[in-house]
Amino acid sequence: MLNIWGVMLFIRLSWVFGQAGWGLGTVVIVLSCVVTTITSLSMSAICTNGVVRAGGAYYLISRSLGPEFGGSIGLIFACANALAVAMYVVGFAETVVDLLMDNDMLMVDPINDIRIVGIITVVVLLGISVAGMEWEAKAQIVLLVILLVAIVNVFVGTFIPATEVKKSQGIFNYNSKIFLDNFAPDFRGETFFSVFAVFFPAATGILAGANISGDLKDPQKAIPKGTFLAIVITGVTYLAVALCVAATVVRDATGNITDVILPGTVCNGSAAVACELGFDFSRCETETCDFGLMNNFQMITFLSGFGPLIIAGTFSATLSSALASLVSAPKVFQALCKDNIYTALHFFAKGYGKNNEPIPGYILTFFISVAIILIADLNIIAPIISNFFLASYALINFSCFHASWARSPGWRPAYKYYNMWLSLLGAVLCCVVMFVINWWIALLTYGIELLLYIYVTVKKPAVNWGSSTQAVTFVSAVGNALSLSGVDDHVKNFRPQILTLTGSPRARPALLDLAHSFTKTYGLCLTCEVFVGPRSEALQDLNAGMERNQMYLRKAKRKAFYAAVACDNFRDGTDSLLQASGLGRMKPNTLMIGFKTNWKTAGTEAVQSYVGILHDAFDFEYGTVVLRINEGLDVTHIVEAEDEMLKAVKEQRDLEKEMRANERKGKGLFRKNRKSSQQVLATRVSVCGPPPQQVAKMNEKLLQASTQFKKKQPKGTIDVWWLFDDGGLTLLLPYILTNRKKWKDSKLRIFVAGQPGRTEQDKQEMTSLLEKFRIKCSEIIVIDDIHVQATDDSLQKFRDMIEPFRLHDGSKRAAEAGAMKKEHPNKISDEELSSFEEKTNLQIRLNELLQEHSKSASLIVVSMPIARKGSISDFLYMAWLDTLTKDLPATVLIRGNHKSVLTFYS
Repeated sequence: MLNIWGVMLFIRLSWVFGQAGWGLGTVVIVLSCVVTTITSLSMSAICTNGVVRAGGAYYLISRSLGPEFGGSIGLIFACANALAVAMYVVGFAETVVDLLMDNDMLMVDPINDIRIVGIITVVVLLGISVAGMEWEAKAQIVLLVILLVAIVNVFVGTFIPATEVKKSQGIFNYNSKIFLDNFAPDFRGETFFSVFAVFFPAATGILAGANISGDLKDPQKAIPKGTFLAIVITGVTYLAVALCVAATVVRDATGNITDVILPGTVCNGSAAVACELGFDFSRCETETCDFGLMNNFQMITFLSGFGPLIIAGTFSATLSSALASLVSAPKVFQALCKDNIYTALHFFAKGYGKNNEPIPGYILTFFISVAIILIADLNIIAPIISNFFLASYALINFSCFHASWARSPGWRPAYKYYNMWLSLLGAVLCCVVMFVINWWIALLTYGIELLLYIYVTVKKPAVNWGSSTQAVTFVSAVGNALSLSGVDDHVKNFRPQILTLTGSPRARPALLDLAHSFTKTYGLCLTCEVFVGPRSEALQDLNAGMERNQMYLRKAKRKAFYAAVACDNFRDGTDSLLQASGLGRMKPNTLMIGFKTNWKTAGTEAVQSYVGILHDAFDFEYGTVVLRINEGLDVTHIVEAEDEMLKAVKEQRDLEKEMRANERKGKGLFRKNRKSSQQVLATRVSVCGPPPQQVAKMNEKLLQASTQFKKKQPKGTIDVWWLFDDGGLTLLLPYILTNRKKWKDSKLRIFVAGQPGRTEQDKQEMTSLLEKFRIKCSEIIVIDDIHVQATDDSLQKFRDMIEPFRLHDGSKRAAEAGAMKKEHPNKISDEELSSFEEKTNLQIRLNELLQEHSKSASLIVVSMPIARKGSISDFLYMAWLDTLTKDLPATVLIRGNHKSVLTFYS
């Protein structure tokens, strides 16, 4: 009530009803109460949906709509309270200066005197506030008693018979003619909305209870009850005082007791009512008078039973509201800074004393208030404050609507007397009123709020408050996924949705980066890990890694999801991921895996598992992508060493801190502790110490290779060897890369197999095909010697590679050969090698051509050869892949699932 009964009650209410008349004046008060009542309904619902902590409106909005909205409005609301301090102090200073003028005691001039008195007042109020809530509460009780006596004094004054002096000032006792004359508006340089803008701050104290929610015993019960009682009592008081004034005071008066009506004077014009009551105020029609509702802000003081009591009431109303705002602003600001949404402002989060008083916030509020006090014009300050408060109210209403609309199970307010559509109406009403009051201040307010919103969104503070924004995002995602499930796939809308077997996302960064380049924010990217072993042992690591790995993806700015399974073997785990990953149409369609560089030493079971995964991917109609980098992909050992080193550094810092503390306690203990710390550090260094020089160089090369897709790619080419019609995936994926920012300087070169003697014709056909597909490339190269015999040197290297895996059964008798095959079913038989001699030669020849044409390419993309299940041994197939990609720049093998991903049609 003290915060709502403010400066407007005694020094602007009479002016509002003079300008608007009591007809529209009543609308001004009722409209203000409607806005605040709807906002209070929304606030009560939010307040009773969980524990309310310090921060008031900021806390309510941020915990409902999230840090983006909360952070942006929190600063605005804290500023609004700081500006309110200035408004109330200026109102107080105006009254003091009027008293000085009446007694001819001005210090400089009216404007500068308002500034001087205002600054002195805010210094005193700052002292009371810094003293703590106990002093502030005691001061408020004293001010409340004075204010209540002053309000009663107004009503008493209307019944005391008016003296001749009062009548000359336009003050009469209750008169129906005065009441009727004051019904219609008489705007002089004002409009309904400009008058509303001046009055509205008088209704903005409704958040005073919420602002000190951290100091309340039971805020869930106290805030709704106190707020509604305050609105009703203050609304009725404003209306009653205003109607009493409208029924007893005329709009214009001279203040001269000699201006009486002479016998025979005809009464007409705007001064007709006063004329009928015996006073001639007609000259107020041509010149400005000093008294009446329109001309003197102190009319309620003159009307009252005892003028000094009204002055005391004015002081009480202004100072109590200023004091409440001076307490609210720093507490809201402190709560905002504690959440560390704006890291530069974290200094203001610090509190002092047993009540954790925000002293830095008080000082900042003081300087903001002083800056606004220097304006020294209440009618200019009030619209600015109105817009700031209305912006806060709009978001409180929208928070309630948004939380209700999201239908989150966590939205269970104990206060039931609210309605989501009424809250939405309240939000819209606040926004409309903002623009009607002052459109450019409204635009400025929203502009500031938008900039702060963008800042917080970009910074992404590490907070999780279970906001309704998250709930609505979830509901929207589920709705969109369900709507997609009712739509058949179409080739025009195909996009790669990649399931990437990275293990931990940190383990194979090159694989993750390339997959992310394909999908970005336009497709689904799953980084998957298979924990091999008994489920009971793997579950702990699996559960612990889910949040950590997803957080790593966010920090690394990789728009991807992390998924993990625990299985007895790697292939079964991958099968589970291939079959069950995704949701509806949001399902992976491409498997991406790193090349198994250690296939020659990994053992039969591991090779079978790897090749089996490729077969499974084709069985489940996945496209397949295999990435090979000569230096390798797995950096797990480097990541683990870095983690161990960081742990050692942290331990070292902790030990050094402890040693310094112990040194102060006693030297003997210090020496003992230093010895133990040196032992620990020695152990750490032995674990994390520098590796041998050769290993260090290898690790350095591996790290460089693993980050090559993170940075912007230099000018170069992506060489695409499109050798088989697989549906177009081999061509589409490199084309997608050229549309990414990091790859925009890379040009496509297309290599195709041709027939000898028809190179130009093959080239023209390929050019025509690419034009139909609307895919641009810098060059098309037809290779017409792809099927010639590979060189003897290359053939010999291949024979040496597969030698450990050959059966050499060709020279054996049938029975002996059969026994050998039965004993070593995975080895390469002579018959198999002979049957696939042509295909083997193709892989060897392709590597020679790749070495000749694409050695300097940024990336090589090659159609991946297919191994028919059951007809080609796993080791021979791995030898093909190894030979094809050996000693080349980063190479990607791609094979589509023979479903078309390119189309001619629009």
